[in-house]
Amino acid sequence: MVVSVSVGAVTIPVGEVWRIVLRHLTGGGTTGDPATDQIVWNFRTPRVVLAALVGTGLAVAGVILQAVVANPLADPTVLGFSYGASLGAVLAITAAGGATLGGLGVSSAAFVGALAAGALVFVLGQKSGRMAPTRLVLSGVAVGYLFLAATSFLQLRATPTELRTVMFWMLGSVAGARWDQLPVVATVVLASALALSLFGRRLNALLAGDESATALGVDVHRLRGLLLVMSALVTGTVIAVAGGIGFVGLMIPHLVRLATGADHRRLLPLTAVVGAVYLVLVDLLSRTLNRPNELPIGILTALLGAPFFLWLLRRNKGLDTA
Repeated sequence: MVVSVSVGAVTIPVGEVWRIVLRHLTGGGTTGDPATDQIVWNFRTPRVVLAALVGTGLAVAGVILQAVVANPLADPTVLGFSYGASLGAVLAITAAGGATLGGLGVSSAAFVGALAAGALVFVLGQKSGRMAPTRLVLSGVAVGYLFLAATSFLQLRATPTELRTVMFWMLGSVAGARWDQLPVVATVVLASALALSLFGRRLNALLAGDESATALGVDVHRLRGLLLVMSALVTGTVIAVAGGIGFVGLMIPHLVRLATGADHRRLLPLTAVVGAVYLVLVDLLSRTLNRPNELPIGILTALLGAPFFLWLLRRNKGLDTA
């Protein structure tokens, strides 16, 4: 993270980055070049911290959803959460010029959209009052395409200026990170990750099948509902501030699972850390590959994630392990 703060359109020595950050954390005030201080503390540090939080949130949500629906291909996009957030954000941008929509800003509208998609999938994914993994996946795909169609319709009605904002937001970016955004995101992501780590044994039981999990004393229906709500909350929170970033929730859990096994007591915390590191590195690439211009993060995560997905399909042993 320190290296990522150091590198950019203007390269700043790592030692200077440490000194500036420590001065602000300890309340020592600002010394040295004010421009360098502003670049490090006001622009790059909140951006890198937000990238780490978003990576953690999406990766953890991916682990949970894969266990909930018993499908290694599940992630926030497959279950429609990302499309719901996109629809909410695009509504705010096109219907209200990015200002407010019924009192909601772009980030708030995206959060509400993700939760709405999660609630719809939750309702449609039930059979005889109980959630069925296959119905959850199919409901997520259907809801996702419905929300995507609505988003595409709004894009056709958008002005060129609005359309540019919509496209950049949908492809994902942490370029606009601000310190005042971080407390809410950090609280939701870190608290959810810590809470979900307590479900390790029950998630392991869930993977063994509903009957086995029930025999071990797990209320499968209640557990799935709780985990689905928490996944929607985390996904909605991070997408609301960073836009649509794909493949993190699919790719990172698989990488960690292939390296350490499927025991969720290890898988969850390691996935959180790897997800954070991964998105920080991707953000660094987005700022440096074509500097001083910047690429949306979603383009790079797709370029990295799609080949991995194809490799996973060809590697039968790896897919069986997942």
